[in-house]
Amino acid sequence: MSVTTLFRGACAALLGLAVFAAPALAHSYKIGSLEIGHPWARQTPAGATTGAGYLTLTNTGPEPDRLVAVSTPGAEKVEIHEGVTENGVARMRQVPAIDIPAHGAVKLAPGGFHLMLIGLKEGLATGMRLPATLTFEKAGTVEVELAVEDMSYGRGESSAHPDHKDGHAH
Repeated sequence: MSVTTLFRGACAALLGLAVFAAPALAHSYKIGSLEIGHPWARQTPAGATTGAGYLTLTNTGPEPDRLVAVSTPGAEKVEIHEGVTENGVARMRQVPAIDIPAHGAVKLAPGGFHLMLIGLKEGLATGMRLPATLTFEKAGTVEVELAVEDMSYGRGESSAHPDHKDGHAH
C-alpha cells in the first residue's frame, strides 16, 4: 500500500468523522416540530446559588406548543421567568409557560424570557455542561445540555438583568 493511498484513506476517515461530529457541534436538539437551539447558561460568580439559562425555541409545525416545565439535577428547581420593565424599573416575574407559535420562534435571552436556576448545587463554570429536561405541552419531553459560557457571553443581545448580579431578587 502506498503512502498516497494511506493518506487518502486517512483524509476520507477524518472527513467522515467531521460530518458525524457536525451535529454535535451545532448544539441543537429536536423533538417533533420543535427545534431547541444553543441552550446555554452564564457562568456564575463564586458563591452564587442562582443562575440563568437561555435558548431558542423554533416551531416548524402548523400547531402552537408551550414550554411548560424545566428541570435539572444541578439545581433545586427551575422557574420560567420573563424580564419586564414596569414604571422604568426592570423586574423579573415567573410565568407558567412560554407559548411557541406555529411556524414561529421564541428566544430566551438576557433581559427577556429565561430559565431561572434556583438552588444551584455547585457554581457554573465556563465549559461545563448542565443537563436539563424540557417539557412541552404537546411535543413531550427532551433532554438537553446547557453549555456554560463566560460571563460576557450574550451581552450583545441585551444587557444582563440587574437582578442576576448577586443572586436572585424580585
